[in-house]
Amino acid sequence: MKIGELAKRAGVSVRSLRYYEQQGLLDSDRTPGGQRVYAEDAVGRVRLIQLLYAAGLPSRTILALLPCVTTGHATRGMYEKVRRERASIQERIDELTRARDQLDDVMEQVRRAGITEEGDHVADGEGGAAGGVTAGAAQGAAAGPCAVGKASTAA
Repeated sequence: MKIGELAKRAGVSVRSLRYYEQQGLLDSDRTPGGQRVYAEDAVGRVRLIQLLYAAGLPSRTILALLPCVTTGHATRGMYEKVRRERASIQERIDELTRARDQLDDVMEQVRRAGITEEGDHVADGEGGAAGGVTAGAAQGAAAGPCAVGKASTAA
């Protein structure tokens, strides 16, 4: 398939595909006219590259890991690199999970203060700022990650 088709099917830009080739992550053949052509399995490879980039791996690490994926064979060093990268990703997942849980707590406290997802809001102390939390409530307690006190709602 040509570069435009691969880009469309893999959901990436043509520029990204050229970059992957420059980095040694992707191979293509050339037509007599110089156009790049890719094998059918390039779609899966590009999606994997994208996934690994999204996980925070640099291109040199991805390049070192791809032979494991392509051939199914790995050296001890490759295995250890994969293991370390997996552990690093798990640490980030754990951090994000803790952050999400903290935000859940904040949302619960805000809901208890009278704000709902349906568009209710807490008024400022002078009956104006829709969507805001009262100054006293915002500055208030140290009871949790978001110390929202009982505030009145304004229409």
